Amino acid sequence: MLLYNETVGIDKEIEQEWLEWMREVGVPKTMNTGLFLSWKIYKVLHDDNEGSVSYSVQYFAERIEHVTLFFDKFAPTLMEEHRARFQDRHVAFRTLLEEV
Repeated sequence: MLLYNETVGIDKEIEQEWLEWMREVGVPKTMNTGLFLSWKIYKVLHDDNEGSVSYSVQYFAERIEHVTLFFDKFAPTLMEEHRARFQDRHVAFRTLLEEV
C-alpha cells in the first residue's frame, strides 16, 4: 500500500473555505481518477503559527504505477487549479510513502 500525502498550510482566515473546497472539489477530482482506493484529511495539531493552520490530505493507492500515472497525467492540472484558487494564501509539500 502506498500513501500519497499532501501537507497544506492555509491562512486561518480562509480555513473553512479551503476545507469545503477540498471536500467538494479537490478530493473528488483526485478520487475520480480511479487511481486511489481511499482518502483522509487530518488537521495538524501542533501548529504554532498564529496566522495559518496545516492539514494532511492522504490518498491511498495499491500500486506505484497508479501514483506515477496520477503525477504524470492529473496532478499538474489539479495543483494549478488549487494554486489559482488559493494563490498566496497557502503552502504545500507532497510526500510519497510505502507501507512496510
